[in-house]
Amino acid sequence: MDASQEPKVTYKRVLLKISGEALMGDQGYGLHPPTVNRIAAEVKSVHDLGVEICMVIGGGNIFRGLQGSAQGMERTTADYMGMLATVMNALAMQAALEALGIHTRVISAIPMDQVCEPYIRRRAVRHLEKKRVCIFAAGTGNPYFTTDTAATLRANEMSCEAIFKGTKVDGVYDKDPVKHADAKRYDKVSYDEVLQKHLGVMDASAIALARDNHLPIIVFSLDEPGGFRGILSGDGTYTLVGG
Repeated sequence: MDASQEPKVTYKRVLLKISGEALMGDQGYGLHPPTVNRIAAEVKSVHDLGVEICMVIGGGNIFRGLQGSAQGMERTTADYMGMLATVMNALAMQAALEALGIHTRVISAIPMDQVCEPYIRRRAVRHLEKKRVCIFAAGTGNPYFTTDTAATLRANEMSCEAIFKGTKVDGVYDKDPVKHADAKRYDKVSYDEVLQKHLGVMDASAIALARDNHLPIIVFSLDEPGGFRGILSGDGTYTLVGG
């Protein structure tokens, strides 16, 4: 396909946010390599369009800080354990992307120089300019903040044009579409509606940070083959939050 035939992309720099659970496939825990490879192939298909991509991956498939603290563990310790889980997921995704020939950097908010780079904003921006995929790990580096908030923070710092939130469903619904056949999908919804109606797109801190910086959030199904690329090419089913 020559340049004149390539689809015109909606955004030039985006952040893809996925949950840790998205990497475990049908398993109840941990990493499912075929699922990691499938998501990496989706990322490559968008990278091949010339889009600059950064990623934030949750850690809930390995350890979730809130659940740990609910079981009596001290909250800050539980949250730090959750941050380390995100580093493991980021390294797995890096391995899958590099197997596909995509230069990738794992950048951690908690310094661990033997396995990944420390977070330095200007260096991360330069990686993106060189068309490397940047995977931001360890959240914000602080307890009490979710990876949703970390994703919104990094997207703003990297001057991303949108956050793509990959989920199990093809957008934002007024109630759980798995449990309710009459659930209504929104094509577009405001930040304030998400907060007022508790629509569960991201936590309130992340939504407020996106709203204050006019950063659109695109919620789509990560299980839909080609969905990520399709939306960037102006097609596909999704919900636009803000924008």
